[in-house]
Amino acid sequence: MPKKSVDVIEVDQIEESMPSNNPTNVEADKLSNMLASVLHYISDDEVEEIDIDYILDKTEGLRDWWNSYKEKNRKHLEEEIKNSLEGLSLEDLEKIREQIVESKKEIH
Repeated sequence: MPKKSVDVIEVDQIEESMPSNNPTNVEADKLSNMLASVLHYISDDEVEEIDIDYILDKTEGLRDWWNSYKEKNRKHLEEEIKNSLEGLSLEDLEKIREQIVESKKEIH
């Protein structure tokens, strides 16, 4: 039996067939634009030192996305810290508590 021919689908054709008003696609488009902007900046031969604050300020939506990402990661970090406390000595726990108390004093 002869093999079926395989149609080659270009990326543009795939993107055209996907609904653009889907929230997931809108978010993917935003992330794609942010990534392109960042890559454009870091690939510029004239840029000698990468300035993260410049990237965050000049890339539309990137600072908000980064803050949201860090907040989500914060929950993971808190959980990781909680889980690691069991293996620490009493002395280590007391040092951590002192650091927390000092940190709270600085905030207030």
